[in-house]
Amino acid sequence: MKRRINLQQYVVYFGFVAIFLFFAVVLKDSGFLTARNLSNIVLQTAPVTIMAIGLVFVLSAGEIDLSIGSIVAVSALSAAVIMGSYGMVPGILAGLGAGLAIGFANGVLVAYVRLPSFLVTLATLGLFAGVARSLTNLRSVPVTDATFTGFFGSGSLLGIPSLIWWTAIAIAVGHIIFRETRFGAHVLAVGDNARAASVSGIKVPRIRLAVMMLSGGLAGLAGLLYAGRLQAAKYTLGETDLMTVIAAVIVGGTLLNGGKGSIVGALVGSLMMGMLNNGLILMGLSVSDQMIVRGLIILAAVAVSLREKQR
Repeated sequence: MKRRINLQQYVVYFGFVAIFLFFAVVLKDSGFLTARNLSNIVLQTAPVTIMAIGLVFVLSAGEIDLSIGSIVAVSALSAAVIMGSYGMVPGILAGLGAGLAIGFANGVLVAYVRLPSFLVTLATLGLFAGVARSLTNLRSVPVTDATFTGFFGSGSLLGIPSLIWWTAIAIAVGHIIFRETRFGAHVLAVGDNARAASVSGIKVPRIRLAVMMLSGGLAGLAGLLYAGRLQAAKYTLGETDLMTVIAAVIVGGTLLNGGKGSIVGALVGSLMMGMLNNGLILMGLSVSDQMIVRGLIILAAVAVSLREKQR
Protein backbone atom coordinates (compact mmCIF):
# COMPACT_ATOMS: atom_id res chain seq x y z
CA MET A 1 0.00 0.00 0.00
CA LYS A 2 1.22 3.45 -0.84
CA ARG A 3 1.76 5.69 2.13
CA ARG A 4 -0.33 8.82 2.13
CA ILE A 5 1.74 11.95 2.65
CA ASN A 6 0.20 14.49 5.00
CA LEU A 7 1.29 17.83 3.57
CA GLN A 8 -0.10 19.73 6.58
CA GLN A 9 2.87 18.74 8.70
CA TYR A 10 5.18 20.48 6.22
CA VAL A 11 3.18 23.73 6.00
CA VAL A 12 5.58 25.59 8.30
CA TYR A 13 8.56 24.67 6.12
CA PHE A 14 6.80 25.69 2.91
CA GLY A 15 5.71 28.91 4.59
CA PHE A 16 9.24 29.64 5.80
CA VAL A 17 10.71 29.20 2.33
CA ALA A 18 7.92 31.22 0.70
CA ILE A 19 8.32 34.17 3.10
CA PHE A 20 12.11 34.07 2.74
CA LEU A 21 11.94 34.10 -1.06
CA PHE A 22 9.36 36.91 -1.01
CA PHE A 23 11.53 39.18 1.14
CA ALA A 24 14.67 38.16 -0.74
CA VAL A 25 13.12 39.43 -3.98
CA VAL A 26 11.24 42.47 -2.65
CA LEU A 27 14.01 43.64 -0.31
CA LYS A 28 17.04 42.69 -2.39
CA ASP A 29 18.26 46.30 -2.28
CA SER A 30 17.40 46.88 1.39
CA GLY A 31 19.98 44.59 2.99
CA PHE A 32 17.67 41.70 3.87
CA LEU A 33 20.04 39.06 2.51
CA THR A 34 23.16 40.41 4.17
CA ALA A 35 24.89 38.08 6.63
CA ARG A 36 24.56 40.68 9.37
CA ASN A 37 20.79 41.00 8.95
CA LEU A 38 20.18 37.25 8.81
CA SER A 39 22.39 36.76 11.85
CA ASN A 40 20.44 39.43 13.72
CA ILE A 41 17.19 37.59 12.98
CA VAL A 42 18.56 34.42 14.60
CA LEU A 43 19.96 36.31 17.60
CA GLN A 44 16.77 38.29 18.18
CA THR A 45 14.59 35.18 18.10
CA ALA A 46 16.73 33.18 20.56
CA PRO A 47 14.66 34.03 23.69
CA VAL A 48 11.41 33.43 21.77
CA THR A 49 12.68 30.03 20.63
CA ILE A 50 13.61 29.09 24.21
CA MET A 51 10.12 30.00 25.44
CA ALA A 52 8.54 28.21 22.48
CA ILE A 53 10.19 24.93 23.54
CA GLY A 54 8.50 25.12 26.92
CA LEU A 55 5.17 26.03 25.36
CA VAL A 56 5.34 22.99 23.04
CA PHE A 57 5.36 20.76 26.13
CA VAL A 58 2.54 22.72 27.76
CA LEU A 59 0.25 22.76 24.72
CA SER A 60 1.02 19.12 23.92
CA ALA A 61 -0.20 18.24 27.40
CA GLY A 62 -3.46 20.05 26.72
CA GLU A 63 -2.68 23.12 28.82
CA ILE A 64 -1.56 26.69 28.12
CA ASP A 65 0.81 29.16 29.79
CA LEU A 66 0.01 32.85 29.30
CA SER A 67 2.34 34.03 32.05
CA ILE A 68 5.67 33.55 30.24
CA GLY A 69 6.08 37.24 29.39
CA SER A 70 5.79 38.28 33.04
CA ILE A 71 8.12 35.45 34.08
CA VAL A 72 10.76 36.82 31.69
CA ALA A 73 10.63 40.26 33.32
CA VAL A 74 10.62 38.98 36.92
CA SER A 75 13.47 36.53 36.22
CA ALA A 76 15.64 39.13 34.47
CA LEU A 77 15.09 41.71 37.21
CA SER A 78 15.68 39.17 39.99
CA ALA A 79 18.93 38.09 38.38
CA ALA A 80 20.12 41.66 37.86
CA VAL A 81 19.29 42.80 41.40
CA ILE A 82 20.84 39.77 43.12
CA MET A 83 23.85 39.84 40.82
CA GLY A 84 24.55 43.44 41.71
CA SER A 85 24.74 42.55 45.41
CA TYR A 86 25.98 38.96 45.56
CA GLY A 87 27.63 38.10 42.25
CA MET A 88 26.94 36.21 39.05
CA VAL A 89 26.14 32.69 40.30
CA PRO A 90 23.54 33.79 42.90
CA GLY A 91 22.06 36.08 40.24
CA ILE A 92 21.69 33.23 37.75
CA LEU A 93 20.15 30.99 40.42
CA ALA A 94 17.75 33.77 41.39
CA GLY A 95 16.63 34.29 37.79
CA LEU A 96 16.11 30.61 37.05
CA GLY A 97 14.63 30.03 40.50
CA ALA A 98 12.04 32.76 39.97
CA GLY A 99 10.92 31.15 36.70
CA LEU A 100 10.73 27.68 38.24
CA ALA A 101 8.88 28.98 41.31
CA ILE A 102 6.22 30.73 39.23
CA GLY A 103 5.91 27.65 37.03
CA PHE A 104 5.53 25.51 40.16
CA ALA A 105 2.78 27.78 41.48
CA ASN A 106 0.98 27.61 38.13
CA GLY A 107 1.40 23.84 38.05
CA VAL A 108 0.04 23.25 41.54
CA LEU A 109 -3.06 25.31 40.81
CA VAL A 110 -3.60 23.52 37.49
CA ALA A 111 -2.68 19.96 38.45
CA TYR A 112 -3.86 19.65 42.04
CA VAL A 113 -6.37 22.44 42.62
CA ARG A 114 -7.71 21.62 39.13
CA LEU A 115 -8.21 25.17 37.94
CA PRO A 116 -8.15 25.82 34.17
CA SER A 117 -4.63 26.71 33.04
CA PHE A 118 -5.98 29.55 30.90
CA LEU A 119 -7.46 31.32 33.92
CA VAL A 120 -4.55 30.51 36.25
CA THR A 121 -1.84 31.80 33.93
CA LEU A 122 -3.93 34.77 32.86
CA ALA A 123 -4.11 35.73 36.54
CA THR A 124 -0.39 35.18 37.15
CA LEU A 125 0.38 37.12 33.96
CA GLY A 126 -1.17 40.21 35.52
CA LEU A 127 0.07 39.45 39.02
CA PHE A 128 3.74 39.13 38.09
CA ALA A 129 3.57 41.99 35.62
CA GLY A 130 2.74 44.06 38.67
CA VAL A 131 5.54 42.42 40.66
CA ALA A 132 8.03 43.26 37.90
CA ARG A 133 6.93 46.89 37.95
CA SER A 134 7.18 47.20 41.73
CA LEU A 135 10.39 45.21 42.09
CA THR A 136 12.58 48.17 41.09
CA ASN A 137 9.96 50.94 40.96
CA LEU A 138 9.92 50.92 37.13
CA ARG A 139 13.69 51.48 36.97
CA SER A 140 15.99 49.56 34.66
CA VAL A 141 18.80 47.64 36.34
CA PRO A 142 22.15 47.59 34.48
CA VAL A 143 23.99 44.30 34.12
CA THR A 144 27.71 45.02 34.19
CA ASP A 145 29.18 41.57 34.84
CA ALA A 146 31.22 40.88 31.70
CA THR A 147 31.23 37.12 32.27
CA PHE A 148 27.44 37.02 32.54
CA THR A 149 26.84 39.19 29.45
CA GLY A 150 29.33 37.13 27.48
CA PHE A 151 27.84 33.80 28.57
CA PHE A 152 24.21 34.79 28.08
CA GLY A 153 24.35 37.49 25.45
CA SER A 154 27.21 39.10 23.58
CA GLY A 155 29.91 36.42 23.82
CA SER A 156 30.87 33.69 21.38
CA LEU A 157 32.45 30.24 21.33
CA LEU A 158 34.38 28.94 18.31
CA GLY A 159 33.21 32.02 16.45
CA ILE A 160 29.54 31.23 17.07
CA PRO A 161 27.51 33.68 19.22
CA SER A 162 26.47 32.37 22.62
CA LEU A 163 22.79 32.98 21.88
CA ILE A 164 22.99 30.55 18.96
CA TRP A 165 24.68 27.99 21.23
CA TRP A 166 21.87 28.35 23.77
CA THR A 167 19.27 27.93 21.04
CA ALA A 168 20.96 24.87 19.52
CA ILE A 169 21.44 23.14 22.89
CA ALA A 170 17.88 23.86 24.01
CA ILE A 171 16.42 22.59 20.73
CA ALA A 172 18.53 19.42 20.80
CA VAL A 173 17.74 18.60 24.44
CA GLY A 174 14.08 19.52 24.05
CA HIS A 175 13.67 17.40 20.92
CA ILE A 176 15.30 14.36 22.53
CA ILE A 177 13.16 14.63 25.67
CA PHE A 178 10.00 15.21 23.66
CA ARG A 179 10.53 12.43 21.12
CA GLU A 180 12.80 9.86 22.72
CA THR A 181 11.85 9.65 26.40
CA ARG A 182 8.98 8.23 28.42
CA PHE A 183 8.22 11.70 29.76
CA GLY A 184 7.64 13.04 26.24
CA ALA A 185 5.36 10.12 25.43
CA HIS A 186 3.39 10.73 28.63
CA VAL A 187 3.00 14.42 27.79
CA LEU A 188 1.47 13.54 24.42
CA ALA A 189 -0.75 10.86 26.00
CA VAL A 190 -2.09 13.31 28.60
CA GLY A 191 -2.79 15.91 25.93
CA ASP A 192 -4.52 13.43 23.66
CA ASN A 193 -6.77 11.87 26.33
CA ALA A 194 -6.06 12.60 30.00
CA ARG A 195 -8.61 10.09 31.29
CA ALA A 196 -7.22 7.24 29.20
CA ALA A 197 -3.68 8.24 30.24
CA SER A 198 -4.69 8.09 33.90
CA VAL A 199 -6.28 4.66 33.45
CA SER A 200 -3.09 3.39 31.83
CA GLY A 201 -1.06 4.35 34.90
CA ILE A 202 0.31 7.77 33.93
CA LYS A 203 0.42 10.25 36.81
CA VAL A 204 -1.48 13.01 35.02
CA PRO A 205 -1.12 15.68 37.76
CA ARG A 206 2.65 15.15 37.86
CA ILE A 207 2.90 15.59 34.10
CA ARG A 208 0.87 18.80 34.24
CA LEU A 209 2.99 20.14 37.09
CA ALA A 210 6.19 19.21 35.25
CA VAL A 211 5.27 20.93 31.97
CA MET A 212 4.23 24.12 33.78
CA MET A 213 7.51 24.16 35.69
CA LEU A 214 9.44 23.48 32.48
CA SER A 215 7.72 26.39 30.78
CA GLY A 216 8.46 28.67 33.74
CA GLY A 217 12.09 27.60 33.91
CA LEU A 218 12.67 28.18 30.19
CA ALA A 219 10.96 31.58 30.40
CA GLY A 220 13.37 32.34 33.25
CA LEU A 221 16.28 31.34 30.99
CA ALA A 222 14.88 33.60 28.27
CA GLY A 223 14.92 36.43 30.82
CA LEU A 224 18.62 35.80 31.45
CA LEU A 225 19.30 35.85 27.70
CA TYR A 226 17.50 39.16 27.35
CA ALA A 227 19.44 40.64 30.28
CA GLY A 228 22.72 39.36 28.87
CA ARG A 229 22.11 40.63 25.36
CA LEU A 230 20.76 44.05 26.38
CA GLN A 231 23.12 44.33 29.39
CA ALA A 232 20.17 45.51 31.44
CA ALA A 233 16.92 44.25 32.93
CA LYS A 234 13.63 46.13 32.91
CA TYR A 235 9.98 45.42 33.55
CA THR A 236 9.05 45.58 29.85
CA LEU A 237 11.15 42.54 28.89
CA GLY A 238 8.97 39.81 27.40
CA GLU A 239 5.92 42.06 27.48
CA THR A 240 5.12 41.64 23.77
CA ASP A 241 6.48 38.11 23.30
CA LEU A 242 3.44 36.03 24.27
CA MET A 243 1.62 36.19 20.93
CA THR A 244 4.86 35.70 19.01
CA VAL A 245 5.69 32.58 21.02
CA ILE A 246 2.18 31.15 20.63
CA ALA A 247 2.24 31.88 16.90
CA ALA A 248 5.64 30.21 16.50
CA VAL A 249 4.47 27.08 18.32
CA ILE A 250 1.12 26.79 16.51
CA VAL A 251 2.62 27.58 13.11
CA GLY A 252 5.26 24.95 13.89
CA GLY A 253 2.68 22.17 14.11
CA THR A 254 1.73 21.93 17.79
CA LEU A 255 -1.99 21.49 18.32
CA LEU A 256 -3.83 23.91 20.58
CA ASN A 257 -5.83 21.11 22.20
CA GLY A 258 -2.90 18.82 22.90
CA GLY A 259 -1.71 15.43 21.72
CA LYS A 260 0.73 16.62 19.07
CA GLY A 261 3.76 18.88 19.03
CA SER A 262 7.07 19.58 17.34
CA ILE A 263 10.20 21.14 18.84
CA VAL A 264 11.88 21.53 15.45
CA GLY A 265 8.66 22.99 14.05
CA ALA A 266 8.65 25.54 16.89
CA LEU A 267 12.19 26.56 15.95
CA VAL A 268 11.21 27.06 12.32
CA GLY A 269 8.06 28.91 13.41
CA SER A 270 10.10 31.19 15.66
CA LEU A 271 12.59 31.97 12.89
CA MET A 272 9.70 32.59 10.49
CA MET A 273 8.07 35.06 12.87
CA GLY A 274 11.41 36.79 13.40
CA MET A 275 12.02 36.95 9.67
CA LEU A 276 8.52 38.29 9.13
CA ASN A 277 9.01 41.07 11.69
CA ASN A 278 12.38 41.95 10.20
CA GLY A 279 11.07 42.03 6.65
CA LEU A 280 8.02 44.12 7.49
CA ILE A 281 10.22 46.68 9.25
CA LEU A 282 12.57 46.87 6.28
CA MET A 283 9.54 47.37 4.03
CA GLY A 284 8.61 50.41 6.11
CA LEU A 285 5.24 49.14 7.31
CA SER A 286 3.73 50.85 10.32
CA VAL A 287 3.41 49.06 13.66
CA SER A 288 -0.35 48.71 13.13
CA ASP A 289 0.16 47.11 9.71
CA GLN A 290 2.72 44.71 11.19
CA MET A 291 0.23 43.70 13.88
CA ILE A 292 -2.45 43.06 11.26
CA VAL A 293 -0.16 40.80 9.22
CA ARG A 294 0.97 38.84 12.29
CA GLY A 295 -2.64 38.54 13.44
CA LEU A 296 -3.72 37.07 10.10
CA ILE A 297 -0.90 34.53 10.25
CA ILE A 298 -1.89 33.52 13.79
CA LEU A 299 -5.53 33.11 12.72
CA ALA A 300 -4.48 30.93 9.80
CA ALA A 301 -2.28 28.81 12.07
CA VAL A 302 -5.06 28.35 14.62
CA ALA A 303 -7.50 27.35 11.87
CA VAL A 304 -5.05 24.72 10.58
CA SER A 305 -4.45 23.47 14.14
CA LEU A 306 -8.15 23.05 14.89
CA ARG A 307 -8.77 21.35 11.56
CA GLU A 308 -5.95 18.92 12.25
CA LYS A 309 -7.37 18.10 15.69
CA GLN A 310 -10.79 17.33 14.22
CA ARG A 311 -9.43 14.85 11.67
